[in-house]
Amino acid sequence: MPNQDPIAQFEKERSARIEGYKGKDSWNGSSAQWMDHAFREHYMYNFAWAGRPIIQLPADIVGFQELVYKTRPDVIFETGIAHGGSLMLSASLLAMLDVCDALAEGRAFDPAKSHRKVIGIDIDIRQHNRDAIEAHPLSAYVDMVEGSSTETDTAERAKALIPSGSKVLVALDSNHTEDHVIKELELYSPLTSKGSYCIVYDTIVEDLAEDMFPNRPWAPGNNPKTALRKFMTRLDGGGVKAADGDTLAFELDREMDGKLLLSVCPEGILARK
Repeated sequence: MPNQDPIAQFEKERSARIEGYKGKDSWNGSSAQWMDHAFREHYMYNFAWAGRPIIQLPADIVGFQELVYKTRPDVIFETGIAHGGSLMLSASLLAMLDVCDALAEGRAFDPAKSHRKVIGIDIDIRQHNRDAIEAHPLSAYVDMVEGSSTETDTAERAKALIPSGSKVLVALDSNHTEDHVIKELELYSPLTSKGSYCIVYDTIVEDLAEDMFPNRPWAPGNNPKTALRKFMTRLDGGGVKAADGDTLAFELDREMDGKLLLSVCPEGILARK
């Protein structure tokens, strides 16, 4: 019997291990308790990426890096900017892809000639955040659009920044009410290229305690996960078109969903079919 490819064997063992996590009730219960504490203690506010605060969990940051490297997008399209850490994460990953391309092709890395970019939308880009983002060494990769992500004018201004033929990855992380997220899904999920991803953040709200967000309009029953479930049901009919003209269809990346455990986007990492 020939020796099995060690890389294929490693990946096979990894997939089997992740699949087995579903049956580990005690561990999953502990993870849920940890997430409850993390939100109550504002744990995800403690980190930065390339010097800018990034309001994300470390596991989600690592998972996002895997998706970007795997899909190699030209454009990462984001809603929600806050302090700009997520923009810097995306920009640094696009720069990494450019460096890899340059090394593979035996040429010098020149960010000024990159075709890649991050497009971020926020209803209120505060001046101190804008100044810090624009002064950052990675700012050449970043375009920002101020305005409500659910307003047609804002959406059109942002979409106009996507170069023709770009491979696009979409990340939705702004207002977390069901109505808002459904509207964002309607406007921006069709931008997702085949073989790329649409990531819906904070689907975890549905699984948290009722009192977790007393000063916010979202809660269990009204959040990104409930929005996503309704939108996916709508897609089942096959009548929604992607920006490229083909029928829009997504499937949950079950392996990524199953391995993160400590994540704000359970059921929210969608691969376009």
